[in-house]
Amino acid sequence: MRLQNKVAIITGSATGIGQGIAARFASEGAMVVVDYVGKPGTADQTLNLIKQAGGKAIAIESDVSNPVQVQQMIDGTIKAFGKLDIFVNNAGIEYKHPFTEFPLEQVQKIIAVNLIGPFLCCQAAARQMIKQGNGGRLINISSVHEDLPMPTNAAYCATKGALRMLTRTIAVELAAHQITVNNIGPGAIFTPIDADVEANPDLEKALMAEIPLGRWGKPQDIAGMATFLASEDGAYCTGATFFVDGGMMRQAGSL
Repeated sequence: MRLQNKVAIITGSATGIGQGIAARFASEGAMVVVDYVGKPGTADQTLNLIKQAGGKAIAIESDVSNPVQVQQMIDGTIKAFGKLDIFVNNAGIEYKHPFTEFPLEQVQKIIAVNLIGPFLCCQAAARQMIKQGNGGRLINISSVHEDLPMPTNAAYCATKGALRMLTRTIAVELAAHQITVNNIGPGAIFTPIDADVEANPDLEKALMAEIPLGRWGKPQDIAGMATFLASEDGAYCTGATFFVDGGMMRQAGSL
């Protein structure tokens, strides 16, 4: 129970990687806030997983690119659980187009969710953690594509590269308050965001050839690293990206 009595917010945790992190944090003793966007009931599956395991959780709808809603999410967490110890920026989107044909409105939406969102959330969470005076953990779910190019995915890659420098910069600023800031860089994780690849046997085969371990990652693989960084085991880690990618960063493009 490495997160006993800790309070954690995980954005975009109704499905996929966020859901895996939320369930794992709860199993480690944390009280969890499940952030989501969409219709009422969107977060029910995650809440049920947590409650079935005996954990405590609430759901709060919040658009991470909206500063008012971000602050309301923080305030709702404090009202429910009295404090905030861990914030995980997991919410993210992508659209794929050839660079010369990329619609501006989609570029702006990707930047809003994938970069402005973590900026606003880290800022609001850090203010709360500084006010509490007990330090804290900020964890950003980045991607191998903060370093690794991906044609037709320029906007997504750009936001992840920017997230790397946001993480490094605020890690230095917030260290005086004992707030650590780290990225997790997933590789190919079997979640809805990769549905186009999962549904195409030729694309999937080509992708697996780029991964030394030869398989998709699972949300649980990312949840394990997030738990490490959120716990005392990761207390001396800050300003870094931890790639969880089955070796993809070392082999991609080498075949």
